[in-house]
Amino acid sequence: MFNMSDFPEKLEIKLRQREEDKAYRELSSKTNLIDFSSNDYLGFAKNETLYANAFQLLLNKGIAENGATGSRLISGNHQLYFELETLLSKLFETESALVYNSGYDANVGFFSTVPQRGDVILFDELVHASIRDGILLSNAKSFKFKHNSITDLKEKAAKVVQSFSGDFTGEIYIVTESVFSMDGDTVNIADLITFSRKHNFRLVIDEAHAIGVFGKNGEGLIQQNRMHEYVFARIATFGKGLGCNGAAILGSKRLTEYLVNFSRSFIYTTGLPPHTVATIISAFKFITSPEGESAKHTLQESIDFFKEKLVYFKLQKLFISSNSAIQSCVIPGNTRVKKAALKLQEKGFNIKAILSPTVPKGEERLRFCLHSYNSQEEIMLLLQILASILK
Repeated sequence: MFNMSDFPEKLEIKLRQREEDKAYRELSSKTNLIDFSSNDYLGFAKNETLYANAFQLLLNKGIAENGATGSRLISGNHQLYFELETLLSKLFETESALVYNSGYDANVGFFSTVPQRGDVILFDELVHASIRDGILLSNAKSFKFKHNSITDLKEKAAKVVQSFSGDFTGEIYIVTESVFSMDGDTVNIADLITFSRKHNFRLVIDEAHAIGVFGKNGEGLIQQNRMHEYVFARIATFGKGLGCNGAAILGSKRLTEYLVNFSRSFIYTTGLPPHTVATIISAFKFITSPEGESAKHTLQESIDFFKEKLVYFKLQKLFISSNSAIQSCVIPGNTRVKKAALKLQEKGFNIKAILSPTVPKGEERLRFCLHSYNSQEEIMLLLQILASILK
């Protein structure tokens, strides 16, 4: 007979191994250090105007509920959902949008539901864990291709079709991200679309780290390049650049109808509370305001300045090439990268070490997230200290 303090030995061994690998994860409280680690690229998460706008929207609608009260198919489909999904369909120039509670829920809900037995999923080796978890729940076969390699993708696709001896009748889904969360680099969307259209494959793109940052109205990298009509589904996440919570799957009306009927992470969860949905609506409206436009412009200036100073301090060879708000400095080894992060934290900068197994062994890194509120003086001092640490 066991009591609450008992713990399975198999799990204890795994925890000890994680500690030995210097990869043990712990929760920490927020600090007052200069933020170079959060995904709040535009500063919307703590913007007082946006907060007030969301509250005013609730007052205007006469909504004073703290929770959704149930799943959207039961009692949780409050009126703001209709307003938000209509807004999203218009903004993203898509037939339909279906809101989920998070990007994780959206990816798990899509990939566990849409690809069927007899279908094939070809995914970039660096896609987010939420995509991988969804794929694991799918009945489709899946194969990864080398990061951003159209050549390897073509070879993998040819082998898949050949393995069916010319009798393949399923769908092939190509899956990638527009901006990769750990490397910060971007997909070659033109090559992917040319290839997928030629073979009638279905392209699915996670735009989590592009929403808010790229596009005239923060609609992401794919739409910025006017390629969205050739994409089967996009996942738009609101917890990064928009500083909110939640996500949406963008696609055809029929895709939305299918997800409503079969996507378990949509069906069997309580809906988002009205205040969260009001915040998302307000964020998309705020991004086109003068203050929102200014934040986007300042963020781009910060990205350009950061990259310029990487060259000045001769650090560019240590960084993964990126034009996004995510800039990653590869420092192999969990112990070494943790020491570097600690030294920067001691100097007043909130920098997090990204350890294996989150990234492949030997590719551990410091992940610098740039924001509209990071001053050039802060960036200059940060890189000066980093250069001295790495010397």
